[in-house]
Amino acid sequence: MADFARDYKDPLDDFEQREVTLLGKTKRVYVAGSGPAVIVMSEMPGISPYVARFARWVRDAGLTVFMPSLFGEDGVLPGNGKAMVTLARTCISKEFKAFASNASSPVTQWLRALAAAAHKECGGEGVGAIGMCFTGNFALSMMLEKSVVAPVLSQPSLPMHNPAGLAIGSDELEKVKARLEEDNLNVLAYRFEGDSFCKSARFSAYRDALGDRFIGKVLPDSSANPNAPLKTPHSVVTLHLIDEAGQPTVQARDEILEFFRTRLISAT
Repeated sequence: MADFARDYKDPLDDFEQREVTLLGKTKRVYVAGSGPAVIVMSEMPGISPYVARFARWVRDAGLTVFMPSLFGEDGVLPGNGKAMVTLARTCISKEFKAFASNASSPVTQWLRALAAAAHKECGGEGVGAIGMCFTGNFALSMMLEKSVVAPVLSQPSLPMHNPAGLAIGSDELEKVKARLEEDNLNVLAYRFEGDSFCKSARFSAYRDALGDRFIGKVLPDSSANPNAPLKTPHSVVTLHLIDEAGQPTVQARDEILEFFRTRLISAT
């Protein structure tokens, strides 16, 4: 598939659009597919055509994708100016703690409730979750919901301005660590080697906190799509993915899809 033109708008009309109210807050959620549920959380500045493409890959892997609209304009590739406006608005939102180390964003409570509802609706062994960039760490916090059994952290970029910080409360982190051991679960994570938003110090901090339960994979910068408008290698399964057989980013995508299928679909 060729790269999307800058003026392309994805109508997202192959998704069911739901207005989902949980914990007293309503958000739009795009739903598609069948089988166990996977929560796909978009990177900054929102549900771009690249994020939607990844969601369709999840759908086509035999899973039901739930893609909540958390910020930005859905279906577009905004220019740098609009992206910065979205980032600024999101950073000051009470739902997100963009700069706080050892603190979880309040929006993860809503996302946990979404995971519980999705599991009740779709069944299976549990729910998968992938966060990207600004939402990268959210899949870890979501493990406080018992149904979440397949968390993926793609280029987790919070907290901003603290490369070695973790965007999760210390008490929640301890509960997640205990759950990983008790339920024999793992956390998958991906980043590019030279990513200036998600540096090696962050993966080291996760590894120190979670031990062997954290499976962090680092891709060479040379494997990032050179045609991406963001020149810093960053978005592993979206903007910087090269959709060609044998590419490291495609291999990462396929690993993630297989991780979801293995954890969520019953072998019986």
